[in-house]
Amino acid sequence: MVAMRAFIFDLDGTLVDTVYAHVVAWQQALSEAGLAVDGWRIHRRIGMSGGLFTRALSREIGRPLSAGEQERLQRRHGELYLALLPERRPLPGALVLLRGLYEGGVPFGVATSGMHPEIDASLEALGVPGDVVVIDRGDVLRAKPEPDLFLACQQRMGVRIEDCYVVGDAVWDLLAARRAGMLSVGLLSGGYGEDELTQAGAFRVYRDPQDLLDSLDELGVTLPG
Repeated sequence: MVAMRAFIFDLDGTLVDTVYAHVVAWQQALSEAGLAVDGWRIHRRIGMSGGLFTRALSREIGRPLSAGEQERLQRRHGELYLALLPERRPLPGALVLLRGLYEGGVPFGVATSGMHPEIDASLEALGVPGDVVVIDRGDVLRAKPEPDLFLACQQRMGVRIEDCYVVGDAVWDLLAARRAGMLSVGLLSGGYGEDELTQAGAFRVYRDPQDLLDSLDELGVTLPG
């Protein structure tokens, strides 16, 4: 495997401003099903896979959700999310960061708990080149906080575990990175606090992709020009 610095990015809240649309979509889907869950409780679970998310919600509402209920909630969430956010907005600096890494020959990939086609508009908005590795929930057996997504991305990229930085906005990203044996970088753009991200294992915490881009030298990465 190639020995050089590489980045594995989460998607929602890390590169695109989509976290709160997910919160609203989940809250509305739950409300339609007669389940009232506070928005802040939903936000704390964003970044998990849909299956883990709905199982966590069962604890919030005090009763288990059947497999049928989980499937219906996940499907309705996806419909509402697409209606709420038909266009995706990259977070500040995300486009320049990805383009700089790509043109500078620094390997990077995307590993997300989302699935196609839900993530397609985000990848398009970011201009992710077709030869960049993208791993979604359907590619692995277990999603975050399990390490499978990041390990699958690292293996597909052909880089070493010890050379990977995982960049994410949620504690679930950082816990999964720790379990994968990778250093992690936290971004505040998903709504978690710096102390939470640090306690979950973040090596460094930055405001958003632009702040990360401006601080790449702290991670031992220098882009040409």
